[in-house]
Amino acid sequence: MPIRTKPRLTPKRRHRSIAAVRDSNSHVLALVKRYEKLFAWVRWFYPRAKGVPIQYLLYCFFPQKVLMINGRVPWPVHFTSRILFHRNISLGNACAPGLAGSCYIQARQGINIGHNLWTGPGVGIISSNHDLDDYRYHTAADPIEIGDNVWLGMNTVVLPGVRIGSNVAVGANSVVSRDLPDNVIAAGSPCRVLKTKPPYQGLDYRQL
Repeated sequence: MPIRTKPRLTPKRRHRSIAAVRDSNSHVLALVKRYEKLFAWVRWFYPRAKGVPIQYLLYCFFPQKVLMINGRVPWPVHFTSRILFHRNISLGNACAPGLAGSCYIQARQGINIGHNLWTGPGVGIISSNHDLDDYRYHTAADPIEIGDNVWLGMNTVVLPGVRIGSNVAVGANSVVSRDLPDNVIAAGSPCRVLKTKPPYQGLDYRQL
């Protein structure tokens, strides 16, 4: 009996399939936007999510506020991410660390974040390491400082005491072990500056 194989999509069909998914997503987002006032109640559960689009709050609501996965965190967090010591995290507008999947945010020594932080999946922000002499304890460190309009690419790790300036983009799989100045693109392990970055052209979230 001949084995049936799944027919390959031609480039034209593949393009139509991608376009159909995009149209579907756009339709859902349009509906959410149209009836945003009906969903305004969800913001009551997220008092520190100013500037975060409401569809992210709705997406995270059931696992976070009903199943209580990261349930005490007052901004939307993906159910596969983990936030520790959230009370030691200060946030600006349009920030939701852990919104992408599989992130690990540990704020034992404090994390201060400006406005408009974006993170890819798998990002780690670690404010304190284990003591090498006794793994049950953690070492002291200065708080991590992250400025405005920062992008941390997929699987980036930010280590204790680091300061990241404003208008900074960090490439995927980077290990940020030293300070980064304003207006740069950086990548690598250890992370280093690759080039300067033009001024940020997006919205000014300080004005919300």
